[in-house]
Amino acid sequence: MMSESKPTVVWFQAITCNGNTHSLLSANSNRFELFLNNFDFIYHPSLTINKTLEDILENQEKIDFLLIEGSISSNEYIFSLSNNSTKTLLEKLALKSRYIICVGSCASFGGVHAKFTQHNDIFSVKKSLEKSILDNLEHQIINLSGCPVHPEWIFQTLFILKNYGKISLDEQGRPKELYSSLTHHGCTRNEYFEWKVEGEFGQKEGCLFYNQGCRGPMTHSSCNKILWNEISSKTRVGMPCIGCTEADFPRTNLLETKKNMGIPQDVPFGISKRAYLTISGVAKTFKIDRLHKKLME
Repeated sequence: MMSESKPTVVWFQAITCNGNTHSLLSANSNRFELFLNNFDFIYHPSLTINKTLEDILENQEKIDFLLIEGSISSNEYIFSLSNNSTKTLLEKLALKSRYIICVGSCASFGGVHAKFTQHNDIFSVKKSLEKSILDNLEHQIINLSGCPVHPEWIFQTLFILKNYGKISLDEQGRPKELYSSLTHHGCTRNEYFEWKVEGEFGQKEGCLFYNQGCRGPMTHSSCNKILWNEISSKTRVGMPCIGCTEADFPRTNLLETKKNMGIPQDVPFGISKRAYLTISGVAKTFKIDRLHKKLME
């Protein structure tokens, strides 16, 4: 456990669209206030004015929590601050930090910038750091993947580390408490999925897996258990899950189910393709009238 004084938090923005910052600012106001009351949020380039990043780097004091938004590059022309690349700045900050938390899929796995830009030296935080730095960290790097990450996941992770000093991670470096279940769990469309009643983009009825590219049954996240602004989620409003918490995100044709001879190329996590097709065939022989009606006229 940490001392009674507020632990310090530094938010470093690298190569990013700022989506995770916007997500943080969309958090429930009471939760954000609770966070500020328990942590000393000493630096964010868009939110704080008392310190610059140069001030943070020159200060000899340790950083308790370094939160990193965006992917990393050694190319100083992609992102430059004081003629330093994001990789150089990251290394300096990492050496001063007790915990490193990757906020979003770009920092966690490279994301959009690593996959779709013309530069071939854009990586995740972990791939960008030297082994000597990784070996000296007090805790394994924590990946809070998502595009953007849910603000509640950030707060829960920080409070767990503040109170207990460690957090259980999966093989991708993500907190098990937040990423052990699937997006499919808690989805209000599960009955449509079970009986293979397909819906359309933006509709409240029907499953979005077979035609609309929904990755809910094979994506690890708690999006449908910890709702956004305690109200909703993508699938609840008719938007297919795009699998943004997984290491292979982003994929091409996100809103289309890839098929081979009419059969989905990827089947739900934990079941064989043969078993899935057998279950689907049986389910399609039944017709449940109420599932083919609109919820609201």
